[in-house]
Amino acid sequence: MNDRRDWLSNTARYVSPRTTQRLDAWSEELAESGRRGSQRLREAGEVAPPAFVTAALDLADGERAVVRRRVMLEEDQPVELTDSYYPRAVAAGTGLAVPRKIRGGAPTLLAELGYVADEVVEDLSVKPATPDEAHELALPANAPVIQLVRVSFTADGTPYEISVMTMRPEGRHFRYRLKVG
Repeated sequence: MNDRRDWLSNTARYVSPRTTQRLDAWSEELAESGRRGSQRLREAGEVAPPAFVTAALDLADGERAVVRRRVMLEEDQPVELTDSYYPRAVAAGTGLAVPRKIRGGAPTLLAELGYVADEVVEDLSVKPATPDEAHELALPANAPVIQLVRVSFTADGTPYEISVMTMRPEGRHFRYRLKVG
């Protein structure tokens, strides 16, 4: 069941390169359902990644990563926090490490660098919001949030991006379609 607040998200549009003239995937997807989407960049630069990011990106212990932290807005209201991490070997010295918008979005820049998603693995869970997540998403303390972790791999199996999306649960609808055989 869909209403004005529900929408189906399409993973492919978030990991595929686009032309630099098109809206970012988030804004475009919301516009298609008659809403206004935007995002605010909270941080971009090098960080010591959490252990699960180090493992997902196959980084050496102590190796730094580039992160882009964003707040996704629907009608100017925060609905999702998205932190995308990249190995330094992929992102250092590129627009991914700079705190400004990327024309065409990160997948377009990554494609220019030779990184195109061939396989994507997503892990979906529900958990209590951390204090920072609750504050950023304007939720009560310990409110439930949906967390989607997406790892993108090249055709040779190299992981090059992990995105951690923490979402307000209302209005979310997830549909997965698998082709078997």
